[in-house]
Amino acid sequence: MGVLVCCDCFFYRKSKTKPNGKKPPAEEKKQYLEAEFTKVRVVDFDLKELVLLPREIDLNEWLASNTTTFFNLINLQYSTISEFCTGDTCQAMTACNTIYYWYDERGKKTKCTAPQYVDFVMSLVQKLVTDDDIFPTKYGKEFPNAFESLVKKICRYLFHVLAHLFWAHFKETVALDLQGHLNTLYAHFIVFVREFNLVDPKETCIMDDLSEILCAPAPPAPAAPSSPTSAPSPSSHNHVTER
Repeated sequence: MGVLVCCDCFFYRKSKTKPNGKKPPAEEKKQYLEAEFTKVRVVDFDLKELVLLPREIDLNEWLASNTTTFFNLINLQYSTISEFCTGDTCQAMTACNTIYYWYDERGKKTKCTAPQYVDFVMSLVQKLVTDDDIFPTKYGKEFPNAFESLVKKICRYLFHVLAHLFWAHFKETVALDLQGHLNTLYAHFIVFVREFNLVDPKETCIMDDLSEILCAPAPPAPAAPSSPTSAPSPSSHNHVTER
């Protein structure tokens, strides 16, 4: 894929139109919130422990390693349904009531199709994570002063892709029997960005209902049948802040 130049600006708003004259997806039932799907995972341990910074690891090294891994995994997850994400099926980059717009380096606003937007994201992130001046791989080479802000930008864009996968392509994901991988990837990503404050909660609030379910601590193993622990109720909180 070619490298596309873009800046870190973006814009989203609540969509008040009906794309293609069809019923807005926001009015449809969210299949990804159904219990038969949310309970499917590929791991059964506490993701919080997985994201904690090891004492012997430098913070920037930890952020770099995890960010690169998430980029590769999300890119791979998207590739599984990419044939269904076309300019005809996804004429805008949407998630819930949100449309994501792209701004080029001159500040020109573009309403892209979803595959175009994802290509912008993946091309930009690929360029950043393979730049040795930003993500250094040689021993003794320092991270740039703006490293954390670049990681935040990457994570914000990767969240857009994850949100679109759930919103527009969960049906295809289920058909491929990959919902467990998507659920686990999403939960791991959200727990990670929350741990290090990498994405503004105002950005991720559109998926709060799913996050509350998938990121809830796993119930303790039923060792001793003393007092049953009830799982926390999923939050119905799901709003979009206009910008």
